[in-house]
Amino acid sequence: MATGEKGGRFSSAHGTDSAGLVSMAIMPPGGRNPAGGRGAAAGLIGTAAAELSRIPFSPAAGSDRMAGNLGTMKQFLAAAAFVVSLGRAWGAGPDFQKEVRPILSANCFHCHGNDRTTRMAGLRLDVREGLYSTRKAGPLIVPGKPERSLLYQRITAKEASRRMPPPQAHKTLKPEEIATIRRWIEAGAEWQEHWAFRAPARPAMPEVKRTDWVRNPVDRFVLARLERMGLAPAPEAPRHTLVRRLSYDLTGLPPDPEDVAAFVRSSDPEGDYLKLVDKYLASPHYGEHRARYWLDAARYGDTHGLHIDNYREMWPYRDWVIRAFNENMPFDRFTIEQLAGDLLPAPTLEQRIATGFQRCNVTTNEAGVIIEEVEAMYAKDRADTVGAVFLGLTVGCATCHDHKFDPISQRDFYALTAFFRNTTQHAMDGNIYDPPPIAIVPSAADRARWEEIEARERVLRSLLASEGRRPRQEAELFRLDFPGRIRVSGPGGETELDFGAGQALGAGPDGGLALHLKGTALEAPGAPALGGSQAFTVSAHFLFPPGEEGFIIAEQIEKIDEKKRRGWGFYVSSRIPRVRFHTEDGKSYEIAAGHLDQLVPGTWNRVEFHYDGTGEPLGVRLWINGRESVTTRDAKARFEAEFRANAPLTAGTPKRAEGGAFASLRIFRPVLSAEEEELLKLDLEKRAIRRRGAITHVMEERQDQKPYAHLLYRGMYDAPRDRLEANTPAVLPPMPASLPRNRLGLAQWLVSEENPLTARVTVNRFWQEIFGTGLVKTAEDFGSQGEPPANQELLDWLAVEFRESGWDVKKFFRLLVTSSAYRQAALATPEKLEKDPDNRLLSRGPRFRLDAEAIRDTALAASGLLVPAVGGPSVKPYQPDGIWEAVAMHGSDTRFYKRDSGDALYRRSLYTFWKRTAPPALLEIFNAPSREFCTVRRERTNTPLQALAVMNDVTFVEAARAMAARAMAEASGEARFQYMAQRLMSRMLEERELDIVRDAYRAFLRHYDSNLEDARKLIAQGESKPPENVSAAELAALTMVANQLMNLDEVLSK
Repeated sequence: MATGEKGGRFSSAHGTDSAGLVSMAIMPPGGRNPAGGRGAAAGLIGTAAAELSRIPFSPAAGSDRMAGNLGTMKQFLAAAAFVVSLGRAWGAGPDFQKEVRPILSANCFHCHGNDRTTRMAGLRLDVREGLYSTRKAGPLIVPGKPERSLLYQRITAKEASRRMPPPQAHKTLKPEEIATIRRWIEAGAEWQEHWAFRAPARPAMPEVKRTDWVRNPVDRFVLARLERMGLAPAPEAPRHTLVRRLSYDLTGLPPDPEDVAAFVRSSDPEGDYLKLVDKYLASPHYGEHRARYWLDAARYGDTHGLHIDNYREMWPYRDWVIRAFNENMPFDRFTIEQLAGDLLPAPTLEQRIATGFQRCNVTTNEAGVIIEEVEAMYAKDRADTVGAVFLGLTVGCATCHDHKFDPISQRDFYALTAFFRNTTQHAMDGNIYDPPPIAIVPSAADRARWEEIEARERVLRSLLASEGRRPRQEAELFRLDFPGRIRVSGPGGETELDFGAGQALGAGPDGGLALHLKGTALEAPGAPALGGSQAFTVSAHFLFPPGEEGFIIAEQIEKIDEKKRRGWGFYVSSRIPRVRFHTEDGKSYEIAAGHLDQLVPGTWNRVEFHYDGTGEPLGVRLWINGRESVTTRDAKARFEAEFRANAPLTAGTPKRAEGGAFASLRIFRPVLSAEEEELLKLDLEKRAIRRRGAITHVMEERQDQKPYAHLLYRGMYDAPRDRLEANTPAVLPPMPASLPRNRLGLAQWLVSEENPLTARVTVNRFWQEIFGTGLVKTAEDFGSQGEPPANQELLDWLAVEFRESGWDVKKFFRLLVTSSAYRQAALATPEKLEKDPDNRLLSRGPRFRLDAEAIRDTALAASGLLVPAVGGPSVKPYQPDGIWEAVAMHGSDTRFYKRDSGDALYRRSLYTFWKRTAPPALLEIFNAPSREFCTVRRERTNTPLQALAVMNDVTFVEAARAMAARAMAEASGEARFQYMAQRLMSRMLEERELDIVRDAYRAFLRHYDSNLEDARKLIAQGESKPPENVSAAELAALTMVANQLMNLDEVLSK
């Protein structure tokens, strides 16, 4: 019967020669497709199917023909079955990305990888073309035939001189690794591109047997993997366990006992569980908890981090992160605002605050550092951080050479650093808390007035600019000019000075004359004594001499004694104009121009500073060649003594061979217009608002150039090579031409649909926060040296779902915590410990030690001491003596630790002051990072020191006493033990546990009854006071019981 006729052979979308079986044309071994083995098997299957399809079959045919056809069919079916089994065997070979490539990466890529500087024999094994190439001795890989594959021959060679890796590599393949490579070749040597560089696609929902267990798509992927492994999920966790787990995962705090009790009694556990999820997601503590993880990644700290490690005001950025999570800011916007909020159209204050993400890096002001080296260090840190946080790549491995394991070249790395090299930030932080660029952050009460002032200032400045007005000048206080002679004009009239040695008239700017100095300075009498509340302006037109020595533009200094002097000075140091005031109490205050306002040696410059008479550095403004400079100064300082000096004015630097020249030097008091008077009043009001508020570090782009960087030979700051424009790594989809080549373009590229990494890396880190380990364990490294995903289909589904949901963070966490996989009990079986020892497949519920902050916060919350206020300046809770002092340098404003008092002692650990050279000791014991560098995955250790800290640190002892006091006030007898257990473990103690607690309490009570002084010392720990109307011995005994409960593994784990 002809094809297509009724009752004839079935047609197929895959080809017309199909009889219910689909033929597949896949390249056999030796063809262009190096997949080899699986292709060969599939090709044979296809051939069998094609032959079967040629056998006519019709129910109307005679019986003999029917029998013959059936016999032939049986033969082909037998052959097909054999080929199918062969294909299955071949297809069961090792996964290239998960099993083979890691072996090659660890043992071979150093000499045969991406880095051309260490590549041997011109051979690359990290790319398809190299791995399947043919050498003089033969092909590296012959699919299906390991003995004929040069790669296998060399790794199994008996002669040491031929075996790979060579002895000098100090690497040896293990027998099981060699066996894996052999099986891979036998199975057809299938090649796969590295999974992380392929865009995630939403996989189909896998089929599962236990559909009743599935609550959402997460469960299907988890269950499908478990069923393939022959494992079953664990039963659902007890209700009290589930509430406790949920509360910690969404708020970082233990649940209220009332929430636990209500859920345990619930007649609608599913509905009430979802209500609890929504309650915790809506809690302000949710944002605090999520922010804690992000601040590790952002390397947030309260000090500069290097050299004397002075205070840095950054906490408004920390509070911005909390608000962003609480308000459920979409993660793409969260990314863009932190990387480029300042580059958005008309950026808001909040968007500028967000850019503090990039200002969190450690900085220095150490004398003797080389600016170019420090700038390279800052750019590298920012590129490394973006690489880890958004790309999951160790891009910094390409600092000195091409990445040895991933396809990231040195050019890629330095092109990435270019995005961060176009800032107005100076390399030196000045050892001050507010090195520019900064944003002033008014308090909530002042925010509206601040915005009104800024709007009015814009109007006034626009009026002044449109009228082209400059301040009128009152009769000059002092003038120095050179109309053919040295003329001094001052309050006492006009005088003429004689020329001294090294002083001569010469060519000046604009065809005029100037006084040139060599090895001497000019001392001019008659200058007015300036100081106090008197406003004045100093203006000079001068030649900045060649060389790098400092230069005195003008100064009026009076020596009081050997240690003290008073007066003012206008200088150039390190090419930057500076003003310094010396007050008679021995203090000095410097105001420096911005680092981009450096003067060029050998050029004429007009410089001017104005002091408004308010007695503070904020009252000084600087102009360089007609443009106002953004100054660096101690904004909190105020002059506490007089700086008025009765002394002549000095211009020029004594004993400097190239002494420069002066065309004019003037001191005057400007007369302000009505608009300028109003601007001054507004500025004074803004200063008062600033003192009541805060500042934070922000990013600010240079407008005079485009971002660029030089490739640094071997990573050396002093060996720049090619100039590179800002760009993204070539291995990833390119930035569209429509995007700007700046930080804004970079941020938009990171969250674009084409980027294969950002969504994956982000959902993996969120998964890690909930389940303890990411689907990719190496959350910071999705490259070839990182661990492959435990469940790539699930990871890709989550990434696509997250992106297509509008980057909705709360929705994502809701998805995780409402799954059946999340709700499992943390129960292991021997089979699960064998097949899933680290719970990577989620064969049971997550259980691991709480992070440092959650452990401390648990003690405070359960005891009732926790102050739940959200946001604000960092606080200094209890800390052992001498920790800061042991590492601090003289002169550091964080040399001595002075702990706070009152509520500040009991704030959440998120708000603890973070000195980078000496992080909070208690938190560090529980693996909190130093925050000197980006951390996206904390270590989790268990040490005796941790137990000692919980037993003895004043935080825990005071919390135990507070909990015991509450138990005594709200319960009696053994109900007190249950009261404490409910707040720490969210459950009642069992009878066998009560027996232990009773015995412990009795033993403690006997001791303290006999040693009342010991009892009083114990309950006096901490600043909070114990109740006065209770027995000291009973309170001490119950305190010790509470302390023991706090140290239980069940309490310290979630």
